[in-house]
Amino acid sequence: MRTSSTSSRLLAATALVAALGLTLSACGGGSSDDNSGKSSGDAGSLKGQTITYWASNQGTSLDNDKQVLTPELNKFTQQTGIKVKLEVVGWADLLNRILAATTSGQGPDVLNIGNTWSASLQATGALLPWDTANFNKIGGKDRFAPAAIASAGEAGKDPAAVPLYSMAYGLYYNKKQFADAGLTPPKTWDQLVSDGKALTKDGHYGLAVEGGNGSENIHHAFVLAKQRGSDWFDASGKATFDTPANVAAVKQYVDFIAADKIAAKGDAEYAQNQTITDFATGKAAMMMWQSAATSIKAHGMTPDQYGVVPVPTQTEGATGDAGVTSMVAGINLAVFKNSSHQAAAVQLVKFLTSTPEQKILNGTYGSLPPVKEAQSDAAFQTPDLKVLAGVLGSSAAPLPQVPNESQFETLVGTAVKDLFADAAAGKSVTDDSVKAALTKAQQQMPAS
Repeated sequence: MRTSSTSSRLLAATALVAALGLTLSACGGGSSDDNSGKSSGDAGSLKGQTITYWASNQGTSLDNDKQVLTPELNKFTQQTGIKVKLEVVGWADLLNRILAATTSGQGPDVLNIGNTWSASLQATGALLPWDTANFNKIGGKDRFAPAAIASAGEAGKDPAAVPLYSMAYGLYYNKKQFADAGLTPPKTWDQLVSDGKALTKDGHYGLAVEGGNGSENIHHAFVLAKQRGSDWFDASGKATFDTPANVAAVKQYVDFIAADKIAAKGDAEYAQNQTITDFATGKAAMMMWQSAATSIKAHGMTPDQYGVVPVPTQTEGATGDAGVTSMVAGINLAVFKNSSHQAAAVQLVKFLTSTPEQKILNGTYGSLPPVKEAQSDAAFQTPDLKVLAGVLGSSAAPLPQVPNESQFETLVGTAVKDLFADAAAGKSVTDDSVKAALTKAQQQMPAS
């Protein structure tokens, strides 16, 4: 899932679903001037139908996404006769819009969801399950990378969505600043802090973080906890937020501003991708980010000016959970189960996940294709993407695929945000204060 300020709104939205008892209305946003075609998939029954598609903001702006997607959707219409009404929805509004659609019946036929929401939205019962029969309609489940499928729904259940764009975190570093300081990219956190201190001077900082962005906070807290062998939920799905390992993970992250002082105090308020701006303009020498090439280029930094390596681990050469360096990031495609144009919607999913379209869309957005056949294209063999593909294939783990995952993002993401605010204000961030914040978040979680 691409980082955003969305998690600050997740709790209220998911509470809406709970309050309504997960009662679903029919969801179908297509026009009523066409044939039914809900289960029929033959070309004759689909031609002339109009379906709606809510796309997430992947480019530099909503308008940029429209410019990217419109010609591709026109191509789909030419091939199938199915018209597509496109709306690009910003991350700050997307989940609220989706959850409202599950209860109002006024929703799209096809939509993008952040992959970390998959299990939570799956629990509403609103999304079409991607069983073997449905996967076969789009070429089969085995076309997709296993890591991407693993973040498409709760374990043991048919996925609630289909992977569209895949991403992974890497450590981006400024080559010139590192060379001028006689440094090499860090492999451990101790090395990163040491390098960061050496690079923090004259109004420049060693690292930029997005402390006001709840999703970013969750992603890094998850990785740092995973490296300590810890999870945020037990096997039954019950929250275990305030374990010693989770406390240590959150404190380590907040200490980049608090104790280590390698990130600017102002970073505690960053919530709208300002981290990329600071990195691309040279204000910060490092950042941890998902597949950022396109956004970096938009700020004027060229690919030869930066490098990408895996995010550090606690000890060099760590493997297994200790070697996890990223959550499995990405965007999935979902279909509303009660869409009156389900067959046409599935055809759009088939088109967008076809190998040619995977190359075009992921190449444009600087993300990785979850479709294995597309990954070998030259566009995805750049040095940065090769590193990120390696991370995705060998050292990335999916965030907890549990129904209450979205509440986890909201509550813990906000707790970390508040701890960053304390650090920026000069307040002491201690094991006790971190534990208190995580205990409070855990107590606010609904019973699983």
